[in-house]
Amino acid sequence: MPSSTDRIEKQVQLNSPLDRVWSALTDSKQFGEWFRVNLEGPFVPGEFCRGQITHPGYEHVTMEVLVGEIKPKTYFSFYWRPYAIDPQVDYSAEERTLVEFTLESKDGGVLLQVVESGFDKIPAGRRDEAYRMNSGGWAAQLNNNIKAYVEK
Repeated sequence: MPSSTDRIEKQVQLNSPLDRVWSALTDSKQFGEWFRVNLEGPFVPGEFCRGQITHPGYEHVTMEVLVGEIKPKTYFSFYWRPYAIDPQVDYSAEERTLVEFTLESKDGGVLLQVVESGFDKIPAGRRDEAYRMNSGGWAAQLNNNIKAYVEK
């Protein structure tokens, strides 16, 4: 049975049109602007997309996602290795967590939810830190970064 720390769930109400939020999530250039990563290509289901993190202190990290599903204006998902930031560690044998974005028109804007699941599969030695850092990270990404980006 999954633990209570197997998944992170965050949501934010955005005062922005659905089309604007959808583009900010699924256009890799726009995603990179608010997420702070220079992605090298588009998000294509079943393909990898990678790029350098630009957030201060994490510029040494290459973000790599395997794009999952894209259901227009409602759902976008990808898989990645959470908080894989140590350049001395080979994370390639680790399982990826699933990150799911769900969009719903609500109250004249968009309710955006992100769920990241699969932390129980992360090696025990780094699971708690990856969960803690991503939980705080998603709160900042939603409440600060994407909110400011789509509401400007």
